[in-house]
Amino acid sequence: MSKGDDTRRRIIEQAAAIFNQHGFEGASMSGLMRATGLKKGGIYRHFSSKQELAAAAFDYAWQAATAARMHDLAEVPNSVDKLMRFIANFIERRPSVPGGCPALNTAVEADDGNPLLRRLALKAFREWRKRLAIIIAVGIKKREIRRGIDPKALATLIISSLEGALTISRLEKRQHALTSVRLYLERYLETAVRSGR
Repeated sequence: MSKGDDTRRRIIEQAAAIFNQHGFEGASMSGLMRATGLKKGGIYRHFSSKQELAAAAFDYAWQAATAARMHDLAEVPNSVDKLMRFIANFIERRPSVPGGCPALNTAVEADDGNPLLRRLALKAFREWRKRLAIIIAVGIKKREIRRGIDPKALATLIISSLEGALTISRLEKRQHALTSVRLYLERYLETAVRSGR
């Protein structure tokens, strides 16, 4: 990796936390300069605009969130247990980029005002839903999950429940909503989703 590539990577890593915690509008150039230790020109030597940096920072933050959420899923043989591990990871494992879920944060902020970031958040949600839907579809094929379950609908239910609970937990500054949703989803997966074969 060249020195320029290393500097670019370092800028992205440090900017990711600022954008994820403060949003695009709240991320000031002075804050980005402070975090990176570079002057404005040093940052713009690697990025043509604040928007380009925000997009790269989002991708980095989303990869970190995905890695935390999908941690060890490949080691879980049963599809329903895999979904439960995913739920546990979502609640228990914190991504390396602080500030909560980058897709949710970006989607809320960029909904009407930033088409590029909105597209990136939408793409992230769709990829996330697709990953969970694949786990569910495999579970149906292996007869671990009941036939008639819609993989996309179940994946959407899991994501929506967790993201909604995360929002409430952050507002209330306590884990109660996440804990309640985890218990509900686990019960639902056991009683309504897991196949009795």
